[in-house]
Amino acid sequence: MSRPHFILPTINATKDCISISTKNYGKQHHKNGPANAFRHAFWNYLIAKRCFKWQNNEEVVLAWVKKVTDWHEDSFPNKKLPREMDLHNNEVGRFIFEQYMEKSEQEVVHLLKEMALESIKIDESSVLSEYKNRMVHILEQ
Repeated sequence: MSRPHFILPTINATKDCISISTKNYGKQHHKNGPANAFRHAFWNYLIAKRCFKWQNNEEVVLAWVKKVTDWHEDSFPNKKLPREMDLHNNEVGRFIFEQYMEKSEQEVVHLLKEMALESIKIDESSVLSEYKNRMVHILEQ
């Protein structure tokens, strides 16, 4: 790993993301619905937020977050549409970090929960670039 000082904040952010997602959505965040969109976006945001404390460089932090979360998607293969959904929602989380890095984690949880309520249902014919900075999901919950 090129950024060893980011490893612990990344692990802690991952654990906290799962815990907060479970607290807010139960097991629903393991399915491909709006709760899963929340989890992926929040995961990316939270890794960025936690790593930013160690290196006050947005570009470096966001590159790290993308590398780690892309690696996760590559290492745990998914079907095409769920993979595209996850990568899209990961990007949304990084965008939220850029836009709201000064907000508290609790404020961002609230924001992302609101965004999850407005998540767009997609299918194989969807063009994800049409939903830039908006969460997407496959299954209704």
